[in-house]
Amino acid sequence: MAEYKVENELEDDLYEHHRFEAAKGQSPLRVDKFLMNMIENTTRNKIQQAAESGSILVNDVAVKSNYKVKAGDVVRLVLAHPTYEQLLTPENIPLDIVYEDDQLLVINKPAGMVVHPGHGNYSGTLVNALAYHFENLPMNSSERPGLVHRIDKDTTGLLVVAKTEHAMAYLTKQFAEKTSEREYVALVWGNIEAQRRIYNETGIRPEKWQLNILHYPHHLQAVNVPNSVKSQFVLLKEI
Repeated sequence: MAEYKVENELEDDLYEHHRFEAAKGQSPLRVDKFLMNMIENTTRNKIQQAAESGSILVNDVAVKSNYKVKAGDVVRLVLAHPTYEQLLTPENIPLDIVYEDDQLLVINKPAGMVVHPGHGNYSGTLVNALAYHFENLPMNSSERPGLVHRIDKDTTGLLVVAKTEHAMAYLTKQFAEKTSEREYVALVWGNIEAQRRIYNETGIRPEKWQLNILHYPHHLQAVNVPNSVKSQFVLLKEI
């Protein structure tokens, strides 16, 4: 069984949990309010307690809750324990490997399996399984072994995993530059045209717009979105 230890230890045995750089247009704002805006699932009381214990650093200096964050400040939250994501525990979870060679493998990920540990999902993930079945997988930029891309929890589909640093570098570049091709099969409700392009806004910031095939035909509408999220679908079968 392989063992993975993610190295992210700071001075005095502290671990970085969050890092943010205040934008150029940032007006002075208390650091506790700033972090409340940036960190999900937290409370102002917890942030203030972290400040009292010296766990909030601005430009590498511990600050109190009333410190005013200004443009260009680098705000970090450091704690004595690593994040849950860093506590990667190998788990003996079966993998459906459809292809493997010396450089990479292709796994058929079932619906219901999360790809990597994150908030609310710290075990039973694909990465936990990879850590158990494979030794010395290369780490990606997020310190996750083998991963070069991900698919949603509720999606069944093929996922490519790098086995070497060489494969990690080239596969990551392909996904980043969108030179790889991916095909999805979806079940939709309603009558749709046999072939067309669809674009859909997900309701979040424009730079994070993405393709969604929704349940109702009136949601399949054109919006002004970047080329990177344009896609084409073909009707395979009517049922």
